[in-house]
Amino acid sequence: MPSHYIDATTLTVLTVNTHKGFTSFNRRFMLHELREALRTAAPDVVFLQEVLGEHQAHAGRHESWPAQSQYEFLADTLWTDFAYGRNAVYPEGHHGNAILSRYPIERHDNHDVSVDGHEGRGLLHCVLRPPSLRAPVHAICVHLGLLERHRSQQLRRLCDLVAHEVPPDEPLLIAGDFNDWRLRAERLMSRCGTREVFTSRLGRPARTFPARWPLLRLDRIYVRSVRDWQPVPLASRVWSRLSDHVPICAEIAL
Repeated sequence: MPSHYIDATTLTVLTVNTHKGFTSFNRRFMLHELREALRTAAPDVVFLQEVLGEHQAHAGRHESWPAQSQYEFLADTLWTDFAYGRNAVYPEGHHGNAILSRYPIERHDNHDVSVDGHEGRGLLHCVLRPPSLRAPVHAICVHLGLLERHRSQQLRRLCDLVAHEVPPDEPLLIAGDFNDWRLRAERLMSRCGTREVFTSRLGRPARTFPARWPLLRLDRIYVRSVRDWQPVPLASRVWSRLSDHVPICAEIAL
C-alpha cells in the first residue's frame, strides 16, 4: 500500500448483498455466521443490500431468528450508528438497504428509484461525520434493478442525486449491488465524476456472483473526492457460504 496512507484518514468499507440472511436458493439461514464474518473483517462502514427489517413468517420458522431487525442485529456493538431504507414491502414484512457506521450518521435519506411498479429499489444516502475530518463523508448504498432499462434510469437518478446533494469537494462513497452483469454502468457513472475501486486498480470490476463460483461482476465501490483507494482481498472460502453474493472491500484514504 502506498506510504501516503499513513498520513491520511483511512476508511475500510465493505459492501454485500445479504440475500435476507440466507445462502443461495435459501437453503440455510446464515445471519449469525454473517455477523461473525463482518465482525472479523471489521470495516468502518458496511453497505448492505436485501437486508430484512421484518419478516414475520421467517421469524416463526427459525428458532435463531433475531428479535430485532437484521441490520440492528448485524450492527451489534461494533457499528454504533446505522440507517435503513425500506424498499420492498409485503404482507410478511419488508426489506431494503442499510448502512452501518463506526462514525456518527448526521442524517440519512432513502430515495425511491423503483420503476413502473416493478421491484422496489432505493438509494440510501447517509452523511457521516468522522471526527478527524472537517468535511462530512457521503455514503450512498445502491441496489439497482434486474432489467437494463431500469438500471439506466436508476443510474441517471443516482447521478442527479449526487449533483444536487453532494458538494464536489466532499468525499463520496457509492457502493452496492449494481446488477450490471453486462458492464454498462461505467459510462453512466462517469457523469457522477466517480472512479470504481476495482476497475481503476485491476482493470475490471470484481467477480461477486454466484458466491460459490463467482462469474458475474455485479457489485461495485465508487469513490470521488478522496486521496486514494485500494481493493482489499477477502477470504473467499469464508464468504462463499454466507450469501448468494460475495462481498467486496476497499481501503479509502480521505
